[in-house]
Amino acid sequence: MTDNARNVVITGAAGLIGGAFSHAVTQAGHRLVIADANAAAAEQLCTELKALGGEACVLQFDATNPESIHQLLVNSIEQYGSVDALVNNLYIRKGNYGADFFDVSYDDFCANVSANTGAMFECSKVFGRYFCDHNQGNIISIASVYGCIAPRFEVYDGTRMTMPVEYAAIKSAVLHLTRFMAKRFKGHNVRVNAISPGGILDGQPEAFLDAYGQFCANKGMLDKEDLTGTLLFLLSDQSAFMTGQNLILDDGFTL
Repeated sequence: MTDNARNVVITGAAGLIGGAFSHAVTQAGHRLVIADANAAAAEQLCTELKALGGEACVLQFDATNPESIHQLLVNSIEQYGSVDALVNNLYIRKGNYGADFFDVSYDDFCANVSANTGAMFECSKVFGRYFCDHNQGNIISIASVYGCIAPRFEVYDGTRMTMPVEYAAIKSAVLHLTRFMAKRFKGHNVRVNAISPGGILDGQPEAFLDAYGQFCANKGMLDKEDLTGTLLFLLSDQSAFMTGQNLILDDGFTL
């Protein structure tokens, strides 16, 4: 374990991006709390990380339950003695998620926006209060390029895919809540930043990959591991005076 090791809580750590983050964080010598609703996937990931020499534990929690979020903080402190960083990485899908704009019901829209922005808000509030009380802390939230720009609907032509309206609303909210909290926590040595990835490879159809790649500089869709260096930078002292910022990692897709 390095002298600069942090105690890091990653929500949704057993998911696609979360798994890559978890491997990178433990390989960098940090201690990890795998915070996820999927206990089986989280335990499998924890076993993998420990086999590679990483230090990690699993804390199952419900991101839509404020008491469960509070208990996540309590249990994380019990596990490692303190918490240095929270990574808001989870993403919840409810109801008829991912439908075309005109097929999204009021209830489905509200359920998805409420669940995701509510979870990000409550996790950040609970951990942010702890960080402010201890005059140190770091919150990193995963947003998206589609929180920054209007959708490029044309890249979905010829596929069954679309850019969900709920996703655009949620990721836009993540970005402004990041700026809000960075300002709100001023004077408490707590920094708050966001990462906005472009598309991540996950078995998408070739027609989509080709169309998407036309907007990029070199690679096109990214591998999940392409995001890890940015996360480690934000966890490190090299970004000690960066707060309220959004780092876009998209191979030029937003240009």
